[in-house]
Amino acid sequence: MGFGSHPLCCMNSGVVDLEEIRRLVEPTVEALGYDIVQIRLLGGRRPTLQIMAEPKARERPMTVDDCAEISHAVSAVLDVADPIPGSYQLEISSPGIDRPLVRPQDYERFAGFEVRIETGEPVAGRRRFRGRLLGREGERVQVEVAGERYEVPLAAIRRAKLVLTDELIAAERRRLEAWARRRRGRQRERDGDLG
Repeated sequence: MGFGSHPLCCMNSGVVDLEEIRRLVEPTVEALGYDIVQIRLLGGRRPTLQIMAEPKARERPMTVDDCAEISHAVSAVLDVADPIPGSYQLEISSPGIDRPLVRPQDYERFAGFEVRIETGEPVAGRRRFRGRLLGREGERVQVEVAGERYEVPLAAIRRAKLVLTDELIAAERRRLEAWARRRRGRQRERDGDLG
């Protein structure tokens, strides 16, 4: 599915098609320089439409200003199309460090890190896998659990996310430090051009 656990969600006021919402907002989000990671509708007295996004420039962190920019643009699109019956809250967020893995390329990008995968149907006699993500080959995700290698069909995966580990935190810290160094270097170049 890729963008939410269920493409259709029911609310007291009607059915919401998350794939239709994705089709509506994705061009706007992409034009701003971001990719949609996941769209979910979270229940409650006043439902929340949650859109997780990240910069297309993967080395750049997602900021509060980025979320505000996306929120403003997406709100305008949703106000015109009105795909959600009744009132709701819009929440724009980054996927976070222990992010969900929802797109096929996520399983390649985060190979080497610890992952938790849950399937809708048993795969090799189990529904839950927690271990090192080895990558993806075609339509199968490879994961090593306690020294044993499993191949999990993408279509069977119900939920998957990175596990917050010291290794993952250290990798994120290195990524952010490298981005900050590049940013400082570009700023020094601009300052030198002015002087």
